[in-house]
Amino acid sequence: MSEFFTVSVIVTTLASGIRLATPFLFAALGETVGQRSGVLNLGVEGVMLLGAYAAYYTALESGSATAGVLAAIVVGGVMGLIYAFITVVMHAEQGISGIGIFLFGLGFTDLLFQKQVGTPIPIRGLRDFDIPLLSDIPRVGEVLFQHNPLVYVAFLLVPTFWFVINRTTFGLNIRAVGESPDAADTLGVSVNLTRVAAIVIANTMAGLGGAALALEVGVFQQNLTSGRGFIAIALVYFGAWRAVGVMTGSLLFGIVSATVLQWKTLGIVEGGAATLTSMAPAVLTVVVLVAVSKRIGQPSALTRSFDRTA
Repeated sequence: MSEFFTVSVIVTTLASGIRLATPFLFAALGETVGQRSGVLNLGVEGVMLLGAYAAYYTALESGSATAGVLAAIVVGGVMGLIYAFITVVMHAEQGISGIGIFLFGLGFTDLLFQKQVGTPIPIRGLRDFDIPLLSDIPRVGEVLFQHNPLVYVAFLLVPTFWFVINRTTFGLNIRAVGESPDAADTLGVSVNLTRVAAIVIANTMAGLGGAALALEVGVFQQNLTSGRGFIAIALVYFGAWRAVGVMTGSLLFGIVSATVLQWKTLGIVEGGAATLTSMAPAVLTVVVLVAVSKRIGQPSALTRSFDRTA
């Protein structure tokens, strides 16, 4: 264990933790917007898988990681429109619909991978971009300022989402339809349109999270996300539907995952212990949910459909 507590290893672990937190952060920020509007999407995992495959296959065929990111954004947006139609227009039960999206993403990406690729072929992801001057700061620069562009985008979206939700009319409408859609409708807010916009944003972010994962790993395989979408949903609760809280939770899970990987690399945990240690993020998810479940207050209209004619 002593070999882990060295400056170089800790710096490497923290830098890796920030990278691993990025897919969580994209997906959880998007799901925060969706849930603040009153819509729960348990299909985040499926959309992340679809985004990951779109990014991977596009980058594989075009040789451009940037094109892969754009493809994931488009796929996420399309899935958002589909999910909005199912839940907002058709008033389908959100929990069941979300699970359906997850199963679709899981099965469809596996089918596409088997038919179009077959075996994992490595791709070149986004290159790291060292921020001038800041990246030269000893230790701190390596941890914070030597990452690929998607990492910076994810963390810059935290203040952006905070501002949009708390300081804009659109954000006010999202919060209003998530708390009391009937009152919002009385005030002239289009509940359904606002929810559709929020759902599209949420799914686009989930697709982007999948792209961040695939381009970081450099390959695609069945169930690449391995539960990250469900952890992202848990992070929304952990962060109490606030961008900063979601970021804190994402960093926590990213650093825990990086620590587990580092322990395995150094041989600190081996065999059965390594397998048990790999469960740490999932166990932490359960512990966090139990710990915060009594102190959080979810949006009042979460999972509740709105029908103006009712």
